[in-house]
Amino acid sequence: MSSRKIVSEKLVDNKIIDLVQYYLGFDFSIEELQQSLYPSKRQTCGFKARHTIISISVLLFLLPTLYYINVLSIIFGIRCILPNNYFVWEATRPISNCTFCSNVSKPIVLQNISKQDFDRFAFLSTPIIVRNAFWHWPAMKKFNWHFFKQLYMDIEESYKTVDEECQFLHFKSDFISIKDVFSMSEARIRNLPNQKSWYVGWGNCHPLVLEEMRKYYPKPHFLPEEAEIPHKEYIFMGYDDGATMHLDFINRLMWQAQLKGEKEWHLIPPPECQAVCQPVEFKVFPGDGVDTRIWYHATTIPKGQFSLSVQSEYG
Repeated sequence: MSSRKIVSEKLVDNKIIDLVQYYLGFDFSIEELQQSLYPSKRQTCGFKARHTIISISVLLFLLPTLYYINVLSIIFGIRCILPNNYFVWEATRPISNCTFCSNVSKPIVLQNISKQDFDRFAFLSTPIIVRNAFWHWPAMKKFNWHFFKQLYMDIEESYKTVDEECQFLHFKSDFISIKDVFSMSEARIRNLPNQKSWYVGWGNCHPLVLEEMRKYYPKPHFLPEEAEIPHKEYIFMGYDDGATMHLDFINRLMWQAQLKGEKEWHLIPPPECQAVCQPVEFKVFPGDGVDTRIWYHATTIPKGQFSLSVQSEYG
């Protein structure tokens, strides 16, 4: 199954690359192609005409490919027509109202805050850091690569659940599945010299996996009382590059607890707001919580450090 998902991803990637190259040949700029999906209010009628042409052509160009992959998914039982549906989500998301980011230059930084004090920040659009929020969690000491390998070895069909029902994020690593992550050598686990660095994430939605994980951490104490926690939580771990720039397409807000190592966050507004909003950067440390809200974000890990974090949603 994993190899078929990679074939599907490469097929769509190649089609998108072909499409970009095709329009560059007609003197469209990269900026115009990017803005064709996210036009600003100040664009002229001429540009809007170009936007319409590009948008229609994108759909006509990609629909045969999407149909082909859909047929494959039926034949082979592939659950994801497009890996994580990311392209479809990005192309069809609502245009942002840029007032959410126009006056933001840094995150809101809170010290270990109470539930009552957090209420007034809970649903703002500004990124939030809660310092020293999770030092009391047993997960701070318990969670590591070896813990999760043993957990997945002990629970039947846990690997299969990640592949078919949850989500595996390989980012820039060469891993295809969570099973590959737990098959690496001790030297690579520790990122020793001459070893290829790695950073991955995956959703945990097997009930027994979640039950065991949650023995080592509760719902963050500062979240609103009515906040519901979903039946899937993510683990991110590894070195160096971290996560590539992306937007979390979720219906609720997220929280991420930094358990090991430091992590540098790089936030940018959506493309349609980049003329009026600026990037935001910050660093979190073990025990910190972070919520990037509705910003695109990427992460990097300081050289030589191992980072591990757990992430979930609320709302």
